[in-house]
Parts: sequence; C-alpha cells; structure tokens
Amino acid sequence: MKCELAAALLHRPSVLFLDEPTLGVDITMQGRIRQFVQEHNQRHGATILLTSHYMADVTALCKRVIVIHKGKLLYDGDLNALTDRIAPFKLVRLDVENAEAVEQAARYGEITEKQDHKVTLRLPRADTSAVVAKLLSELPVVDLTVEDPPIEAVIEQVFQGAKV
Repeated sequence: MKCELAAALLHRPSVLFLDEPTLGVDITMQGRIRQFVQEHNQRHGATILLTSHYMADVTALCKRVIVIHKGKLLYDGDLNALTDRIAPFKLVRLDVENAEAVEQAARYGEITEKQDHKVTLRLPRADTSAVVAKLLSELPVVDLTVEDPPIEAVIEQVFQGAKV
C-alpha cells in the first residue's frame, strides 16, 4: 500500500484517486498514511478522491462526502452537516458512583445503554451543555464523555432511507 501511494505521487498529480488507502496496514501506519495524505493535500493543493468503507479514513480526511447506494446518489455535501441532519443529538456516557444514580440519569435524557454504574444518554445537541452541567452538579459522576454518534450509524440511516 505504501509503495502504491509513493508511485502514485511521483509526478505530483493534481488529482489523486485513493481506494481504501489504509487497507491491510497496522493502526500506526493507518494514522501515518492519513497524516501524509492531509499534508500532501495542504502542501500541493491536490484534489483527493477517496473511496472507502473504513469510516476512520473518511472522518479523518473528508470534509465533503458523496454517499452512493446501489448506483443512486443519496448525499453529496459536508460530512458534519450530514451528521447534524441525520443525528441531531450527542451521546453522553456517564460512569457514576452507584446504581441509584444510574436510574436518576433517566431524568436528563433518553437512556440508550446501561450496565452496572455506566449509562449512555442521548441528548439534543442544543441542550447538551446545559444538561451536562446539571449532571455534573446533581449526580455523583466519576467520569463523563460527550460524543457525536458514530459515523457508521449515520451512514446506515442514510442507506435505510433517512431524508437528507
């Protein structure tokens, strides 16, 4: 994969086509390839067309995405805008001190997962900051993370016919 990428860049093409560029390489090399591709784009202004089923490549390298399913164009636009439209929520993962706090978390949002002293809430994006502040002040929180929904879930919703 690394040799193919090097050969493709020998003549500094203005358009670079990459098909699954991190396929078959270890996780360290995946990061290096992504970083190299970003730097090449910034340094030389090359247009890069990436085809991939590996969403880590897509989220790291692409601002604009085109989603095609069974030969039909489903979406063409900004990756973040797609996520905002399809999944207008954040996931808040909590680790709390006791089981009672897990049950109390239901007051703050929709529980999507719970196990032992861990719970995941689904919150509207616009409300996330205020709700997180309340959670931290009102529950015995040991750890808290706020995440966007996985891009795989967003793309799957597009394939299932979500309106974009």
